[in-house]
Amino acid sequence: MLFKDQKLRTDYADLVDRRIKEVRLAHTGAPDLDSLRADKLARTLAAAADSPRFSGSLARWRDKEPVVRERDEEPSAFIEKTLAELPILTRAEFRAGSREVFTRPVNEFLHYYESSGTTGDPVAAPKALEDLAANTINIGEMWGRVLGPSDSALILINGPFAPAGYQFEKVLEYLGLLSVRLWVDNVTGDYTRILRLLRELSISTYVGSPSRLLEMLHFAYRHDEPLPRFRKLMLLAEQTGPALLRHLERLTGARAFVGSFGSSETGTTAATCEHGSLHLQTQSYLFELADARGIRLLDRERADRGELVVTCLDLEARPLLRYQTGDLVEVSGIPCPCGVALPVVRTLGRAQDVLRLGGDHIRQEEVESVLWGENDQDLAGFTVLNYLLALRKSEVVCLVTTDREPTAFGLAAIRRRLATVFHGRRLVLRTVPALPPLASLGSYLGWKLSRLVDLDDQALTDRLPPPIAEIVRGSLADIETAAGPRPLPQLTGGA
Repeated sequence: MLFKDQKLRTDYADLVDRRIKEVRLAHTGAPDLDSLRADKLARTLAAAADSPRFSGSLARWRDKEPVVRERDEEPSAFIEKTLAELPILTRAEFRAGSREVFTRPVNEFLHYYESSGTTGDPVAAPKALEDLAANTINIGEMWGRVLGPSDSALILINGPFAPAGYQFEKVLEYLGLLSVRLWVDNVTGDYTRILRLLRELSISTYVGSPSRLLEMLHFAYRHDEPLPRFRKLMLLAEQTGPALLRHLERLTGARAFVGSFGSSETGTTAATCEHGSLHLQTQSYLFELADARGIRLLDRERADRGELVVTCLDLEARPLLRYQTGDLVEVSGIPCPCGVALPVVRTLGRAQDVLRLGGDHIRQEEVESVLWGENDQDLAGFTVLNYLLALRKSEVVCLVTTDREPTAFGLAAIRRRLATVFHGRRLVLRTVPALPPLASLGSYLGWKLSRLVDLDDQALTDRLPPPIAEIVRGSLADIETAAGPRPLPQLTGGA
């Protein structure tokens, strides 16, 4: 970044050098990483004591003497003991007053952002110079193992409030690579100009959500445009399981990666390596796992799973302490072949993204694994591009788009596959020329509000901001039209 003030330029250069050294040290698994993290935790708590949110509970940390005295103990013991003394910060508590964690006036941040606000109150997520630098370097040092000098990238993130588009632009700038950051109107969905630029600039890499990429591919099919081809896909913002990754690879000819994992409020907590493993950025965060058994520090050498709880160590301007993310993850405990010592994590979606049908719990990956399995011989002649599910009483309606006219035999095969997931439910399968706009909003809404719609939920749009709510209302009408008449109610004896 460029700064007019000479002292600011010098201080920023020193900050960048320190951050790069920290990250590379963490990648080697150096034994003094815990000491670095303990020092960062002490400084974070001292900073948090100046915020309205934590001023009462952390009052003693304003005095620097306790910080120095308590750091005399062994680093890992200090971390474990200190975390255990802090309360959990729930998503609801944070959303109700996200600016209460600020430790400085808002005009002292570098950029102001907010989360989209589609799953609750918008969360303030401004970027200070320090945390923007740390986040950029954390991602850049990992992505530099995947992207090379010959790469260039399309950043396609429809996020008017959130920092993701700008953040990934800075990562590519850090790597010295060409990027083009574009926008698609959610109503018209016209990708003509983007497809032209992809061809003219020979863009090699896609950076964005899977749902947006699928919509762009479907647009190209429908309008007889040449299909965009990539070498690499850096996917983010949505739960992306193995079946969806392989599906996108087949469609684009690219190698697909889950490029990063995190949120507007926490920053990027994990980034991919060249082997496709997501590595937790433990130099910048303390991670805990929570489940019915309680809450515990994540151990990189032991397999475990649970809801991720995050304490940010490079966010002194707006500290988040023991923040309950709502994201389910599992750690393998197995070192990655890439050689990076950071623990490997796999995302499992949000806790609320489980679909409950009677006694069955269904997740996104289960649907996609049967829809896009490797054995596609029975679908010869066409490919299912994308899907949307709608629940109506005891009925499941599945809308799909295809690259060409499907065969009756192939549709019957899809129905049989899906029936194994939704057994006991009447399954209606419909092919449509285009999915409703709702299906491309996955990064805004999550699986259960974009891929899965409950048509009997009268309050569906009440919790959404007006622009998105209007898209959802239109989508619901489109789904009802495509699905056809509702099933007749079951009649009881004598009726």
